[in-house]
Parts: sequence; structure tokens; C-alpha cells
Amino acid sequence: LRTLSTSDDVEDRETEKGRLEEAYEKCDRDLDELIVQHYTELTTAIRTYQSITERITNSRNKIKQVKENLLSCKMLLHCKRDELRKLWIEGIEHKHVLNLLDEIENIKQVPQKLEQCMASKHYLNATDMLVSAVDSLEGPLLQVEGLSDLRLELHSKKMNMHLVLIDELHRHLYIKSTNRVGQRNKEKGRISSLVKDASPVPLMDVTNLSTPRKFLETSQFSTPGSSSMREMSLMEVKEDTELDPEENSTVFMGILIKGLAKLKKIPETVKAIQDRLEQELKQIVKRSTTQVADNGYQRGENISQENQPR
Repeated sequence: LRTLSTSDDVEDRETEKGRLEEAYEKCDRDLDELIVQHYTELTTAIRTYQSITERITNSRNKIKQVKENLLSCKMLLHCKRDELRKLWIEGIEHKHVLNLLDEIENIKQVPQKLEQCMASKHYLNATDMLVSAVDSLEGPLLQVEGLSDLRLELHSKKMNMHLVLIDELHRHLYIKSTNRVGQRNKEKGRISSLVKDASPVPLMDVTNLSTPRKFLETSQFSTPGSSSMREMSLMEVKEDTELDPEENSTVFMGILIKGLAKLKKIPETVKAIQDRLEQELKQIVKRSTTQVADNGYQRGENISQENQPR
């Protein structure tokens, strides 16, 4: 069209048009000849192309189906995950309920165990048990209505527990320690009475007695780091349930103090010791006077009997 439009006149256009038509016819004949020559290859190529197209179409359909299946699986997995999460949460809840039931069962046995510990004077175990039980009853088990009576009973025992510990502490501070001195005096008196000697009984040597004051001076206040040693000694105090708790009076008093610390009754303990100090010291003087008088009277009786013939 461009060639025909640039022609000068009609004759040139006709000449150019005839030339183009001839070239087109020649190209068409050549194409027919090539088709005839390559008919087999062309047919094979067309069939191959059709096969490839069909495969691509089938693959697309399969991929589409796979995508739909994956979406379906994803939804199912979401449902399963929610179900599994629900079961997991229920498992945790049941485990927590079982723990609470075990704790309730143990707490119900606390009064009986507490009575046994108090009877055997294992006060540290009793204090730990009582404090733990009251904390549980006023904490995780606060909403359990069936434990209200037990809660009141244990709370009342916790409020009065320190009075028992303070009485035991005073007994070991003022009575138990002086009893050791009196017993040693009696033993020396018996020895002197067995040996027939008119010489006076020697004075008691109390410098080696293990009194609480000497225990404090030697074990706690002898080094500059007294506060840390005092804390360590209190932390290291342990109670052996198989031994007699009162065998070692100093350790027993440490156990009592540790129990009072767990009950948070140290200020009340200090106040009670200060209030009863004068009274207890007077009782020590009174008991010591009575012991000395009784020993002197017994010694006089023994001497008078020894000097009189049968």
C-alpha cells in the first residue's frame, strides 16, 4: 500500500500492483509446494502441539484441584488445632484440679500430724507444716467452702503456736540450764559422801558448762563478721526427727527461735523475754537457794551420822 501510494501516476500503480500480485501468487505456490513436501512433519508437529496443549490444560486442572485440596486440609488442620488446644487446656485444668485435691487431702491430715509433732516436741517441722497449710488455705484454697472450719482451726493454732514455743524457750533458758548445774552439784555431793572425808565439798566449776551465753560468745560474736555468721548459724539449724529434740539444749533453742521467725513472732518473743526476765531470775535464785539448803542439810545429816557410833 505504501508503494502504490507513492507512485507517480496510475500506470505506475498498475504496474506495481501487477508485480505485487505476481509475487504473492509465487509465494503462495511456494508455500503449497513446501506444505506438500513437509506434510508429514507438519502433521506430526501439529499433533505434538495439540498433545502438549492438552497436557498443560490437564496439569492446570490438577494444580487447581491440589490447591482446593490444600485449602480444605488447611481448614481441617485449623479445626484440629483448635480441638487439640482445647484438649490441652482441659488436660492442664484437670492436672491442676488433681494437685488441688492432693493438697486438700494433705491439709486435712495436718491437724493429726501437727498433734504428733507437738507431742514429740519437733517444733520446727510442726511450724513449717502449719505455716504452709495456712498459706495454702488462705491462698489457692481460699474459695473452697468445705475447708472453712479447718481454716479457722489452723489459723487459731498458728496464732497460739508462738506461746508454746516461748514457754519452751523460757524452760530451756532458765530451768533446763540451771537443772544441769544442780545435777552436777548433786553428783559431786554424792561422790563426797561416798568418800569419808570431813573436808568441805569443793566449789563447783561452772566455767565449762555449755550455757547459751557462752554459745553465743564463742560461735557468733568472736569474729568481725558476726551478722553473717549469726544468719548462717540460724539457717543451718535443722531438726532431726529420729533423735530426742531436747538432747542438745542449745540446738533446741535455735530450733525454737527459727520456728518463731517463721511465725514472724520475734518481736513478741523479745517482749515476753524482757517481761519475764526478772521473774525468771528470781525463780532461779529461789530454786538455787532451795537446792543449796537441801544439799547443806543432807551433808550435815551425813556428817552427824558418820560421827555417831552404831
